[in-house]
Amino acid sequence: MTAGRPPLSGIKVLEVANFIAGPYCGMQLADLGADVVKVENPVGGDMVRQTAPFIEGISSNFIRLNRNKRSLALDLKAPEGKAIFRQLATRADIIVENLRPGTMAELGLDYARLRPLNRGLIYVAASGWGQDGPYAQLAGLDIIAQGMSGLMSITGIEGGEPVKVGVPITDLVCALYGALGAVAALNARHADGEGQLIDVSLFESGVSLAMWEAGKYFATGEVAKRQGSAHQVSAPYQAIRSSDGYFTAGATTPKNWNLFCSVLGLEAIRDEPRYAENYLRRQHKEELMPVIEAVTTTKPAAYWVERLQEVGVPCGLLQDYGQVFTDPHLKARNMFVDAPHAKLGPVKQIASAMRFSRTPTRMTAAGPLLGEHSREVLGELGLSDDETQRLLTAGIAAVAP
Repeated sequence: MTAGRPPLSGIKVLEVANFIAGPYCGMQLADLGADVVKVENPVGGDMVRQTAPFIEGISSNFIRLNRNKRSLALDLKAPEGKAIFRQLATRADIIVENLRPGTMAELGLDYARLRPLNRGLIYVAASGWGQDGPYAQLAGLDIIAQGMSGLMSITGIEGGEPVKVGVPITDLVCALYGALGAVAALNARHADGEGQLIDVSLFESGVSLAMWEAGKYFATGEVAKRQGSAHQVSAPYQAIRSSDGYFTAGATTPKNWNLFCSVLGLEAIRDEPRYAENYLRRQHKEELMPVIEAVTTTKPAAYWVERLQEVGVPCGLLQDYGQVFTDPHLKARNMFVDAPHAKLGPVKQIASAMRFSRTPTRMTAAGPLLGEHSREVLGELGLSDDETQRLLTAGIAAVAP
């Protein structure tokens, strides 16, 4: 089958965003083929540009979080900057922004003001707490949302200090909801030509992940607690000690539990009434795990993983990112690919996790230099070289050196 164009080819996106949620949302749309123009402050641009580590003065984080985009450095506080943005908005399919709620309204560039210019405009507003409600104007960061959403109450060891999820999970999930919402809104627009506002937040994104915890609370009133690596309802399903560290395993089905016990030589406990069903094993986890680990601590993790994989029990080694980024399976599936950068040459990227059989995602460029595409984008609006130069001289726009 011949590969086609990326699925969002022809879709035009404006991104006005800093840090993670907005840019990661824009990155998803760009990977899918959308033309994403990242509108940045001419002085400094997206604040991720200032984050270490740096490669020849360029943020390694930025060039990966903002791949496949074009950078327009434009002052949205200047009247001419606003006018240019409105022109871009009339041609856009999607706008993505993650500024403090009300900021785009203060600039006169919010959905309510832009919709009359473009009835089909889809406007994704990502924020800490949502566009309205008692918390709307509070400062929002991933760690705050993780704490408020309940995620930190179930992450870590019971009785231990609060621990957040290692990645900025509420930022990333909020971004994915934003991208999913935008694609859904594109589909809805086919019916009547109307766009819409999509309101996504870090807080609600974190809360939305509490599937097991909600099932427990709304059924019994029980509040979920920290379980370390253990599962809320299944056992054994956690990191298990070995002689040289840990491995993970999940033996939750009757078949896998039987095979797990056979590999470990624990046939004697396999059919005990307290371990006969998954939910019973979970209830008796504090008794079960010491019995299991009395066996697993006699051999290295790799030994148990190999034996359990041979019989089909889900399991795996605990890898650090040095191992992940050199993992043979991921290499075989081309998960780490190069993208060209204007100054650095080829730079390694994590490829999209979406694999299409007919309309593949793309990897055309690493994150752009600040203002790298300003002349190009302004030219597409019909501005002459003289008009563009005037904007540059006035500091309303900027181009990459």
